[in-house]
Amino acid sequence: MSTKIKHTSDQELIQRAREARERAYAPYSGFAVGAAILADTGQIVTGGNVENASYSLCTCAERTAVTKAISENMRHFEAIAISTVNGAMPCGSCRQILREFAGPEGDLRVIVAGDTGPARCFTIAELLPEGFSQEQLV
Repeated sequence: MSTKIKHTSDQELIQRAREARERAYAPYSGFAVGAAILADTGQIVTGGNVENASYSLCTCAERTAVTKAISENMRHFEAIAISTVNGAMPCGSCRQILREFAGPEGDLRVIVAGDTGPARCFTIAELLPEGFSQEQLV
C-alpha cells in the first residue's frame, strides 16, 4: 500500500533522482534509472545505473547511491527517490540493500517517480515484507 508524499523534501529528492537519471550509463538497455537518497544528516547522495556489456556486472542506481553514501560515512537514511521513465519499482537486490539501512522497523521511505502521473511512496517494509535483516543474525 503506498502512502502519500508528505515531506517538502520529497519533491527535491525526485528532482535530484531525475537529474541523476540523465547521467546514468545505459547504452545496452537504454533504460536509465536515477536515485537520490536522503541521509539523516540532511545530505542527499545521488546515483545512476551503470551498465556493462556483461549484464551481470551492472549496478543499479539505488545501489550506486547507497554505496556512495556509505563511502562518505553515512549510515542512516530517511528516504530514497527513484526515477525512471515509467515509474518502475526497485529490483529485489536493491530492496534487500535498502532494507539493510532501513532500521529495525523498515521505515525507510521509497519514492518511485515516472515522467508522468503522481509519484508513489512506500516503506521498504512494504516492498520487502519479511526481508532478511541484521536482527536475524543472532
